[in-house]
Amino acid sequence: MSVFEVVAILLAGVAAGTINTVVGSGTLITFPTLLAFGVPPVTANVSNTVGLVPGSVSGAIGYRRELVGQRSRVLRLCVASLIGGTAGAVLLLVLPDDAFTAIVPALIVLGLVLVVLQPRISAWVSRRHDATGGMPYHGTWWVWPGVALTGVYGGYFGAAQGVLLMAVLGTGVDENLQRLNAVKNVLAAVVNAVAGLIFIVVADVDWWIVLLIGVGSVIGGQIGATVGRRLPSAALRVVIVLVGVVALTVFLLS
Repeated sequence: MSVFEVVAILLAGVAAGTINTVVGSGTLITFPTLLAFGVPPVTANVSNTVGLVPGSVSGAIGYRRELVGQRSRVLRLCVASLIGGTAGAVLLLVLPDDAFTAIVPALIVLGLVLVVLQPRISAWVSRRHDATGGMPYHGTWWVWPGVALTGVYGGYFGAAQGVLLMAVLGTGVDENLQRLNAVKNVLAAVVNAVAGLIFIVVADVDWWIVLLIGVGSVIGGQIGATVGRRLPSAALRVVIVLVGVVALTVFLLS
C-alpha cells in the first residue's frame, strides 16, 4: 500500500465518520475509495464495515446529551438492530459473490436516491409530527420491524442506512429530530458492530484497511457531532451523490 493510498483511505474514513454521524451515508465515500485501489468488492465491504465500527461508536458518544431520557427506547430498538444486522451479515457471507456484485449497484442507487430525497423525507416527517397528537413512547407498531429490516440492509451493505433509520424513526416516533438522530447513531453502531464481529470471525478482512478507516472514522465521528452539524446539508448531499456516482461507475467497470 503506497503512501498516497494510506492517506486517501484515512481521509475517506474521516469523511465517512463525519457524514455517518450527520447524515448516514459514509459508506458511499469509503467503499468507492477502496474499489478504486483495486480491493475486491466483498473484501472492501467487509473491511469497511469493521473499520466503521469505532466511528459509529464515536458518533453515538458525541450525541450522548440527546440520548438522555431515551434509555428504554434505545434498548428496545437495539434488539431489532442486533437481529437485523446479524441477518444481513449472514446473507453477505452465504450468498455467492456474484449476488453481491449484482445487488450492490442497486443498493448504491437506492442510497443515492434516499440522500437526494432526504430533505423531502425530513419535511414530511416534520409535518407528520406537527399533525400527530401523540404517539406511544416506543413509536407505532411497525417501528421495531422497520428498524430490524433496516439492520438487515445495514449488515449486508450499509450505504444510507442512517437515512433509512431516520425515515423509520421520524415517521413512527413522536420525538425531536436531533434526539432521533442520536438514537440513529446508536442503532447504526449496533448493526456495524454485530456485522463486524461476524466478519472478523469468518470473513476475509484486510486489517490495514480496518485500521485506517477506524482511526479516520473516530475522528470523523467527533467532527460530525460538533462542526458537522453546522455544515450546509445541501453541500453534504452533493458530495455524497458525486462520490456515489463514481462508486457506481467504478463498480460497473471493474
